[in-house]
Amino acid sequence: MPQNFPDYLDVDYDAGEGEDPADYPSLEDKIEKAIEVTREGLEQYENPAVMWTGGKDSTLTLYFIKEVAERFDLEVPPAVFIDHYQHFDAIHDFVEKWADEWDLEVIYARNEDVGEYAEEHDLEPGDDIPVSELDEHNQHHIRDLLEYEEDTFPFLLDTYVGNHLLKTVALNDALEEYDVDGVISGVRWDEQEARADETFFSPRHDPDIYPPHDRIQPILQFDEAAVWDAFWNFVVPDTVDEYPDDGYVPESADDLPNDLTQDDIPVSPKYFAGFRSLGSEVSTEKSAQEPAWLQDMENTTERAGRAQDKEDLMERLRDLGYM
Repeated sequence: MPQNFPDYLDVDYDAGEGEDPADYPSLEDKIEKAIEVTREGLEQYENPAVMWTGGKDSTLTLYFIKEVAERFDLEVPPAVFIDHYQHFDAIHDFVEKWADEWDLEVIYARNEDVGEYAEEHDLEPGDDIPVSELDEHNQHHIRDLLEYEEDTFPFLLDTYVGNHLLKTVALNDALEEYDVDGVISGVRWDEQEARADETFFSPRHDPDIYPPHDRIQPILQFDEAAVWDAFWNFVVPDTVDEYPDDGYVPESADDLPNDLTQDDIPVSPKYFAGFRSLGSEVSTEKSAQEPAWLQDMENTTERAGRAQDKEDLMERLRDLGYM
């Protein structure tokens, strides 16, 4: 951890308190705020990193980082990708391709103790792992922080113990290893009730729970529809030279202009296939047949295709360091 954190910061931890997406009514208002928060984050923090899942929100956040860094002569921080061992293969392919395309440094955060046990015993998602077989670090999290008393837990991402070990512990260990003081993430107010009270700069300073750091959250003010509007009006045209800059919205993967293919577009193919939220391969289902941006966002739930055990416990998991 950089010395004297957070004494060298001058950020307003109350910024955004009590607000919601309606306080930023136009796409331009949302983008202007995202640029402001992103610039402040890149300038204020000594060793920031951006969370990147390959999903729409974190990729939009990464777009703002790249644009702000270029405009104001700042450095693009490394991206942290949490490899929880249960990703769709398409997510790994997407991250590797665009990391190379954008010349990004990617830090792969993994709970290797859990991953190595699963590999050694040829486990499938859902198979049980004995708590006693894990190292002292993981056992501390299971017994002391989660207060989990069972002898085993399922090797499954979207559960209370599985999510914490495979994502939160992996992330916190990476933050400590790389001395990260500011985590730039793509969470949104409207995405979940547990995130509705977040602020643009959110402190995580308790050393008993996580390496002290701040969360920098530039796209809180976006709703799902605005994210896709930003993609088709800015992210994709600014990234792909052949893409028209008039806000063209494709109706399918076969409807891309100028002979472009899915592989040419910085939008995960899972969204083209009908997924609206990307979780684990075994516990996430597509929401409909049409692409995510054409679905009924007003009358359906964005994360309806996700397993609910983790969703129902989101508040507790966030207290422990989950995004």
